[in-house]
Amino acid sequence: MKKALLLLLFCILAPVAHGQSFLKLSTTTSTDNSGLLSVINNAFTEQTGIRVAVIAVGTGQALKLGANGDVDLALVHAPEAEISFIESGDFVDRRYVMFNDFVLVGPANDPAQVSTASSIIEAMQKIAASGERFISRGDDSGTHKKEMQLWHKAGAEPAGRWYVQAGQGMGAVLKIGDEMQGYVLTDRGTQIAFSNNMSLQLLFEGGAELSNPYHIMAVNPARHPHVDRASAGLYMDFITSDAGRELIDSFTIDGQPLFFAKPVPAE
Repeated sequence: MKKALLLLLFCILAPVAHGQSFLKLSTTTSTDNSGLLSVINNAFTEQTGIRVAVIAVGTGQALKLGANGDVDLALVHAPEAEISFIESGDFVDRRYVMFNDFVLVGPANDPAQVSTASSIIEAMQKIAASGERFISRGDDSGTHKKEMQLWHKAGAEPAGRWYVQAGQGMGAVLKIGDEMQGYVLTDRGTQIAFSNNMSLQLLFEGGAELSNPYHIMAVNPARHPHVDRASAGLYMDFITSDAGRELIDSFTIDGQPLFFAKPVPAE
């Protein structure tokens, strides 16, 4: 979080200090950790000359930065929260960008036997019943929001010594999970990006409950007149264009795609 605040301060002061055009984008650690945004932003800058400053935090914080007028737009993955912020007038022009899905990773010996579950709900119930360690984002991110929805549907109370709230980004939580040999709910993109550097294995995947759509929204200029709505619109046009979708669909690690720009499965 401290790093994100320092970057935000830089984003605010840099255009004044150097006379350069910066578009401020708040987004999730998953899009940043994967490396996808670097590819998209470099292509956007090459086409428009507009540089993009990324503030990568949990979705909850990314939305709050927009609501406060500290950024120009947000790229996040928490549909219910996004719609709430649109309805409150903090953002405008919400557009679908891409999707991937959530997966459950854990120790190779799978002590809670989640790999035998018939659904993600049953998998979460197995973890709670076993008392095996689970590492949570605990940061109001889109992943954390999804996790809490799953615990609720599982009828489980995530509390006690087995439940660790890290308050960190996705990459950091995977590292902690690897060190503690616990279970982690993660987006597939970050799981793939970190798979070669951790011993945690993909143990459960699939099902509509784990769909993970991403949307982009512009901060409402009627509420925050200082935001760069014109550049935000250019960025949104680019990332949802044929060229942007091609960059998303062609982005891979070890031959594996991390995100898909085709229409998302029913939310």
